[in-house]
This record gives sequence, C-alpha cells and structure tokens, in this order.
Amino acid sequence: MSSSSEVQEGLSSVTRGTLFLLFGTLCYVGLTFVARVVLTRSISFTDWDAFSLGLTLVGVVSAVGTLGLPSAVARSLPYVATDAERRSIVRGALAIGGASAVGTSLVLWLIGPWISQRLGLPSLVPALELFPIAVATSVIGTIIAAIFQGYEDVTPNAVFVQIVTPGLWVVFVVALFVLPPKGIDYESAIVAYVAANAISLLLSVAYLLRQLPRVLPAGAGSPGAVAPLMRFALPLLLVGLMGALTGSGDTLVLGAFDPTAVGTYTNSLTLARLIQVAIGAAAYIFLPVAARFLRTRDFASIRMTYVTVTKWLILFSLPLFLLFFFLPSRSLDFVYGPQYATIVIPLQIVVIGAFLTTVMGPATNAQVALGQTHLLAFNAAIAVAIDLGVSLALVPTYGIPGAAIAWASANASYTALSLIEVAASTGVHPFEPHFYVPVLVTAAPVAAILALAPIHYPLWSLPVIGLAIVGLFIVVVLLTRSIDEGDQLLLGAVEGLVGRPLPLLRRIGRFGRPRPKT
Repeated sequence: MSSSSEVQEGLSSVTRGTLFLLFGTLCYVGLTFVARVVLTRSISFTDWDAFSLGLTLVGVVSAVGTLGLPSAVARSLPYVATDAERRSIVRGALAIGGASAVGTSLVLWLIGPWISQRLGLPSLVPALELFPIAVATSVIGTIIAAIFQGYEDVTPNAVFVQIVTPGLWVVFVVALFVLPPKGIDYESAIVAYVAANAISLLLSVAYLLRQLPRVLPAGAGSPGAVAPLMRFALPLLLVGLMGALTGSGDTLVLGAFDPTAVGTYTNSLTLARLIQVAIGAAAYIFLPVAARFLRTRDFASIRMTYVTVTKWLILFSLPLFLLFFFLPSRSLDFVYGPQYATIVIPLQIVVIGAFLTTVMGPATNAQVALGQTHLLAFNAAIAVAIDLGVSLALVPTYGIPGAAIAWASANASYTALSLIEVAASTGVHPFEPHFYVPVLVTAAPVAAILALAPIHYPLWSLPVIGLAIVGLFIVVVLLTRSIDEGDQLLLGAVEGLVGRPLPLLRRIGRFGRPRPKT
C-alpha cells in the first residue's frame, strides 16, 4: 500500500471516529447541561457546590484507578504483531483494571468523611458515600472503551460514556423533578447520577461480550505481553493522575479556600472545555492510527495526518474562542442565563488556555503513540506544579480568576511541552503555512469587529456569528491557496465515508491549491 493510500486510510479512520465522537461529545455537553440546569434550579447553592466538588474528586480518583491502562491498551493493541499478544493485553487489562476499580472506590468511600471534615463541607458526605460506585464504573468503562479504541472503534466511548450515561442521568433527574410527591433533592440527584453510571457500565460489558470476539477470536494468549503493557502503563499512571490534577487541581484549591465559588467556576470551565471537544475527539482515534503508522516507522504519514486533523478541527474551536473571549457576557447569558452574565473575566482567561491547546493539536496522544511516556510523565508533573503552584499563590487573594489563570497556564504548558518534544524528535507539528495563515487571516478581522464595534448582539445572533466565522475560514483557506496534499487525501476519505464522489468539492479544492512553481 502506498504512503498516500495509508494516509487516506488513516484519515478515513480519524474522520469517522472524530465525527462519531464529536456527535457523542456534543450530546454529552447538551445532556449534562440539561441535568445541570435542572439541578441548579432544584437544590441549594451549597448542595450544588458539594455536588460539583464531588464530581471533581471522582475524576481525580478515577484517573488513579485506571493505572494508565487505557492509553497503554489503545496504543499496544495496534502496535503488537499477534492476536495472542492482544488476547493477553485485553485479559490483563480487564483483570488488573477491575481489581484497581474496586480498590480505589473503596479507598474513596473510607476517606470520604475525613475529606468532608477537612473541607468544612458537611453536605459533601452524602456524595462521597455513593460516588465511589461511579469511580468503579468509570474505571472499568474507560478500560473497555480503550480496548475498542485500539481497534479504531469509538462506539463504547461515544455511545455509552458520552450519550447513554448523561442521557440516563437526565432521564432520572427530570423524572424525579416532575413526578410527585417528593420531586428532586440533593440525595436523589446523587442516586440518579450513580445509577446512570452503573447501567451504562452494564451496557458496555454487554457490548464487549458481543463485539470483541468479532475482532479478536478466542484462543491462547501470550503471557509475556502483560509485563510490557504494565511497564508502558506505569508512566501513564502518573500522566493520568497529573492530568486529572492539572484539570482539577485549581478547582480543588478553590474549593479549599472558597467552596461556595466552585459551582460558578465550573460553569466557565465547561465552556472552555467545549473548545477542546473536537481536538479531544480526534486525539482519541489519532492514537491508534499513529501507532499503526509507527509500526512501519512511517513518520511522514503521522505528520500529514497530524497537521490535516488539527487544521480542519479549527473550524469548531476558533468560532467558540472568538465568541467566548470577545462576547463573554452574551455567551454566558446564552448558555446559563443572565444570573451568570457578569462573571466574565474567568471565562476569558480559561478560553485562552483552551484555544492554545487546540491549535497545537493532539500532541500528548502523539507522544503516547510514539512511546515517549516518560517525557509525557515529566511534562504532566510540570503542568501539575504550575496548576497547584499558581492556584495556591493566586486563589487566596483573587479567588476564581486566580484559579482560571492556573488552569489556563497549566493546560497550555502541558500541550506545548509535548509538542516541542514531538517536533524535536520526529518533525511532527501543525505549524505549516497552510494552517496558521488561514487562522490568522480569519481571526484578526473578526476579533477587531467583535472587540471594537459598538453593537449589542442579541442572543439568537451568536450561533449565526459562529457559523459565519466557519464560512469565512473556508473562504480564506481557498483565497490563500492553503489546500495541500493532506487536505486532498482527507476529501478522498470523506468520499469513502459517504460512498460517492464529491465533484463540486473537488473543483472548489483545486481552486485553493498552490500555483505550480515555474
């Protein structure tokens, strides 16, 4: 198979997986938002702060409980040569991960009262009595999803994690809200969340039992494959823990100094993370695709796939960044209502960090695919030091803005370090002229208009502005002749997905190709 054919096949897999995961993630965001709205209108501010803090703890403990196995499994399955090795990897991951899920959830349950006492938040006690169940289901469900990620199948993650779990949570919360006689309260909201996670795990297990034999036939394993898997996973355990702390350490520090501010702060973080949705979806499926290229040392294909994916996913992140940064009050009002529209500075800060991570592409997943796990662990440790250090320095004085600065600095630094190391060792990076020129030419005039024009934008206009930015970016790509070989291969991959040629797009694409040199 030619290199171009391999890139097109890889782009096809990345495109299919990204679109599926992007749809799932948007469902997750929408469904979670519905649940948040119902809860914020039903329980007290103190209970909502405790609920949010409990979810943060679930994320951190779950990251420890996975032992670094998800990324290790997703990279190892396409990298090893035989099905016997793959069987041992799958069996070992499920056995070790299952034991860790039980152990970490039990630890959280045992120390829950102490955590509540230390934070001076008695309302956290009910959450930490039941949320350990969600920790166990999250760990096992993530490992099951990683097994299929290794086979470039995003269904368990997109369907069960992103859609079914929040969907069931919404169903339970809304049912409790509308059904007499009691309605919804804090304790029932906790039960609803845990029940949704448990049912979703059962469905994931059913999918595993049904679908895994189709891609991995039964047979003998290769016991020697488990030890390399665990050696590969060990640095990723540190990465997972550090990543959870980088994403949540600022929230935990804010909770320690001002628990009543956590709920408001997480509203801004939710919007910032929305900017990262598309690149996160692409990174998930980019990992096994890059590992497959690495098996034949095909760095050119990795580089072309990397820059093409990063370039076109800017269509999702750039409009959101421009709207959230330059129209923060209107954006908060559009999503959460006017009661949050005045808290704009934290949103502006965190969206800067979120956007910087997207323009650098899936650098951390590229490092996992390349086997640079020790470097990744080092980067993660630096990011945690930045997050916690800046939080401890700024939160006591500045509160939410201090936490926002810590989050933005840590997340941008983490991705930047990974990208520098990947670029230095392999030459893989996204900063080709056909990527950054359209971004700058699109962003500059839009930013100037949004920042300087004295216009009061109605809420309905925000989605229209976002779509206009998408259209402008595409026009700029064509006018600056920023269509390259990777873009043409991506179009071929899209044609393969839809099952027919797209001659109009091909004609438009030819207009945007660079003029031949004379």
